[in-house]
Amino acid sequence: MALKRFVVIFVSRRNTLRSILAQACLTHLGSDRFAAYSCGHPAYFGDSIDPAAISALTTARMPVPSVTPRSWGELVRSGSPQANFVITLDAEMLSLQPNWPGQPDAALWDFPDVAAMSNPDDASRAALQMLYALRRRLELMISLPLHGADRDAIRSDVRDLAYMQ
Repeated sequence: MALKRFVVIFVSRRNTLRSILAQACLTHLGSDRFAAYSCGHPAYFGDSIDPAAISALTTARMPVPSVTPRSWGELVRSGSPQANFVITLDAEMLSLQPNWPGQPDAALWDFPDVAAMSNPDDASRAALQMLYALRRRLELMISLPLHGADRDAIRSDVRDLAYMQ
């Protein structure tokens, strides 16, 4: 019997870099156990994936998601996948988010806004470093005993992953 896949939503301001990297990385590492989605603030989400995110994913040999940036409004509608975890990658977005259906566990893994960097070479390097930091956290998250474990302990562990360097 197949185990349930956990739904994880990654949130950032524009949904063009940070949350895209996290979605792509979790899909690459754990698509058998996790369904990853990403979104941004309705007033800020971008038109396309940031070139620095594409560069980082290509360098790491991870597939670039075939999605366009979207608002979190698309993921709170009726019929959208109900999240088990919402991981916010931008501290400024934490208090602005909607009430997520099903009351998923939430964590803040704050990362700098690389997409706002003016030098494309610096942005590409920073995006690659961010991708590797996300990968370390997500590898540990994947290794957690999520099925049948104490929900409070899992919530605490996912939140604690924010403090990894």
